[in-house]
Amino acid sequence: AAVYLPFAFSTGRSGMLFIEFALTLAGAVLVSGFTALTLSPMMCSKLLRHSNKHGRLFEFGERILQGLDQGYRTLLDRVLGLRWLTIGVAAAVVAAMLGLFLSLPDELAPAEDQGIIIGFGTAPEGATIDYTDRYAKQMENIYEAVPEQNRFFKIVGFSGVTNVIGFIGLKPWNERERSAQQIAQSLFPAFSDIAGLRAFPVTPPPLGQTRFGQPVSFVVQSTGTWEDLDETVSKLLAKMAENSQLTNPDSDLKLNKPELRIDINREKVAVVGASIDTVGRTLETMLGGRNVTRFKKGTEQYDVIVQIDDDSRRTPGDLSNIFVRGNNDTMIQLQNLATVTETVAAKELNHFNKLRAATVSAGLAPGYSQGEALEWMENALREVAPDALYDLSGQSREFRESASGAMTLMVLALIFIYLVLSAQFESFIDPLIILVAVPLAMFGAFLCLVMLNKGNDLGWWTVTGSWNIYTQIGAVTLVGLISKHGILIVEFANQLREQGMAKRDAVLQSASLRLRPILMTTGAMVLGAVPLAFATGAGAEARHQIGWVIAGGMSFGTVFTLFVVPVVYLFLSGQHRGPATD
Repeated sequence: AAVYLPFAFSTGRSGMLFIEFALTLAGAVLVSGFTALTLSPMMCSKLLRHSNKHGRLFEFGERILQGLDQGYRTLLDRVLGLRWLTIGVAAAVVAAMLGLFLSLPDELAPAEDQGIIIGFGTAPEGATIDYTDRYAKQMENIYEAVPEQNRFFKIVGFSGVTNVIGFIGLKPWNERERSAQQIAQSLFPAFSDIAGLRAFPVTPPPLGQTRFGQPVSFVVQSTGTWEDLDETVSKLLAKMAENSQLTNPDSDLKLNKPELRIDINREKVAVVGASIDTVGRTLETMLGGRNVTRFKKGTEQYDVIVQIDDDSRRTPGDLSNIFVRGNNDTMIQLQNLATVTETVAAKELNHFNKLRAATVSAGLAPGYSQGEALEWMENALREVAPDALYDLSGQSREFRESASGAMTLMVLALIFIYLVLSAQFESFIDPLIILVAVPLAMFGAFLCLVMLNKGNDLGWWTVTGSWNIYTQIGAVTLVGLISKHGILIVEFANQLREQGMAKRDAVLQSASLRLRPILMTTGAMVLGAVPLAFATGAGAEARHQIGWVIAGGMSFGTVFTLFVVPVVYLFLSGQHRGPATD
């Protein structure tokens, strides 16, 4: 239970998942321990009966187990005679474990098939709602052609008249062969063919995140001007175009929004008897509209809005048709009082941590992880603008914070379990012997994840593995489970030495006698993890990660524990009470 304690204090969205997991398992372990110490002995006294004669199945199984016991004892006896070779093999396994870990993709959580695909579209700046809707209907046609869909809809004008968002609902998992990610990937060419929109499909982010957008959200900051920031962002986008693993790179800093700059000649305005306030209110009323009164007809009430007709305010030349009231109620044409200049401006100017900032976003090609993408982005920014500042936002920020927090919690978990074992064994050496099994078990876990990726690359299966929040949960569980094997061996070996047995004989007998409970624990956990490893349907991607980490880690870790822990015990174990000496 001690291994889960640090995770009860984790924070953030991923912390919420860790807290529930940690408290649930810690509570289950405590209740199980209480039951094992109280109810189980009572049940044994009532239910178990000694018998001199057993059935054929029992005798067959017993012969197999006895042969396994004898074979393991003989092999372990030889291994104990090759201590340095065993230590060298264990060191090589630990080095391989580190290599496998570094080769794993790094992400917040695996992409999950949530049965929904989201389509985004952006029209050119200055486009009208009718223009956006006309091309958004092509997105509807694409949605309708997807054989796995059973519903869809779109919203035109989502967060601005130039934006459109659409949702495709997919059939249940058992009624389709392709996943949501595969369907979204197949829609990219069709979305790219929409001439009037910059459109792309995405799948919702995992872990119930509510943010729309891309998994890569890279914030470039500057203390200079907006033009300097735009130049840096343009160079970064050009560099991103060279990386085919980043899809739909974009930036929220766009200095291309059409703008009309009206410079009023104050002297002319004064000569005709008008005022700057009158000119401003006239433009506001004619172009933006003004609610001047309400009109009642029967039981209905209507707002009266003064505004030029839409067709009369579409082009910059239409400003010449606006008149301003002057002296003696004379009407003066606006173009005689002001100069109109067509220019462009930023659509929006954002700040991040009190600095001018632009967010560069991108999607990820299949097989390309968030960790790899962010590392590439950092190197690319250093290449195009070595002095530029950057930060992360959205999904990328949550991923980076979760990754750093998880490693800290893993270290704390190892420290906690070490301290608890030190108190239990009244030794600082015995816990080290027990925890030797942890990196060996991690080798098995990481090997399974790497093999999943290799098989996916070869097209043998669709399951992949990565270092994410779910594999971290599996790894924490693995630490507690694999430590039990070492505890069984070390504790019983210490007891035998206190009875006067030599160190080598004690650890040999201890490991041999504890073989069956170790195998029973391993078999129960591996068989319990198999349904997770081969799960299907909703949430299967998350369960795969936990299942394969536990199954692979327990399988390989048990094999290494049975041989490496006894050897390390011979090297590190100190003196114990007893008449015999080594």
